[in-house]
Amino acid sequence: MKVLLMGGTGFVGSYIIDELINNEIVPRLLIRKGSEYKLLQAEQCELVFGDISHDSAIRDAMQDCDAIIYNIGIIREFPEKGITFECLHYIGVKKCVEIAKELNINRFILMSANGVYNNRTEYQKSKLLAEEYLKSADLDYTIFHPSLIFGDPRGNNRPEFCTQLKKDMLSLPFPAPIFYTGLNPLKAGNYALSPIHAKDVATIFVKSIQEEKTVKKTFSLGGETYYWRDIISIISKAYEKNKWTIPVPVFAIKGIAKLFERFSWFPITNDQLTMLIEGNVCQSKNIYRMFDITPIPFNFETLDYLRS
Repeated sequence: MKVLLMGGTGFVGSYIIDELINNEIVPRLLIRKGSEYKLLQAEQCELVFGDISHDSAIRDAMQDCDAIIYNIGIIREFPEKGITFECLHYIGVKKCVEIAKELNINRFILMSANGVYNNRTEYQKSKLLAEEYLKSADLDYTIFHPSLIFGDPRGNNRPEFCTQLKKDMLSLPFPAPIFYTGLNPLKAGNYALSPIHAKDVATIFVKSIQEEKTVKKTFSLGGETYYWRDIISIISKAYEKNKWTIPVPVFAIKGIAKLFERFSWFPITNDQLTMLIEGNVCQSKNIYRMFDITPIPFNFETLDYLRS
């Protein structure tokens, strides 16, 4: 069996490649020339060089594949560089769906995101458009909505939430902000997430390829739920720090983000703050049960990669 993985050089993509290989499935990857160094098992993958913006490259990559996993995603956009949610989350999916239909490839698995139905940010809108387009096509799709994904990024070129949070906020020599809406600072950090390990995400993706019970369905993926203030504490203690926190009104940070989010050095965007304050929780017991998976917990031991 051969599966085209779009987005194989990224953080979660590296785990999906491992799972495909472990299950004796050949990973086919569409990557830009020069990106081979990002792959941990390049010698066991079939590489097609090209770009998601080129139909001919997508068509070449899909030849002789049995299924497609679309895992391309960005957490912030830079329109001046041509890096947008619309292009990578929606138009890329649209192109792949149409070419898959042309080549009679029916199995299509999409990485979406938990919270897209809130439809309040450009990130959410682009993910939702992609879902709606895929659902309208006559394909055997499965859509996954993960909450916060964590795990060893296994390389500096793969952004991972906990590593970035440590670098951009927790390692700095001042208290970490915990945001609140309204006027009551006692409610700071009272928004929750359900962290899930990248290995669990990858295992579910790969197991679902041949599982008919997942066809034409959407699943949320998450683990145990934690409040933001507890996530900050767990991450800090994982790399042996006792980080002080300070309540900060989110509207103040949003104002600053609006001014500086176009610069890559600024750590957070207005939309990211909106989605963070919304919370991002879900229950995934059914799919864990379906695939007999015991989820990897979010704790000091599983975050030991932060000590490096």
